[in-house]
Amino acid sequence: MSAALDLSYGSTGVDFTSARFDEGDEISGSGSAELLNHGRLEIEIAFHLGVEATLTAKRDPSSTPC
Repeated sequence: MSAALDLSYGSTGVDFTSARFDEGDEISGSGSAELLNHGRLEIEIAFHLGVEATLTAKRDPSSTPC
C-alpha cells in the first residue's frame, strides 16, 4: 500500500487531497475542514467514485477544555 496526502491551511480551515493504492485499487479524494460559528466544525469529503460526505461536529456545552 502507498499513500500521499497534501494539505493547505487557511485562517479557519484546512483543504486536503489524498491518493493511495490499496490492494491494487486506486483510491483518491479531496475535502476540507472549516471551523464555523459557535465552535462547530464542518468536514466535507469527496471520493473519486462520486461518493460525498459532510460531517458536522459541535462542541458539547458541558465539556471542559483539556
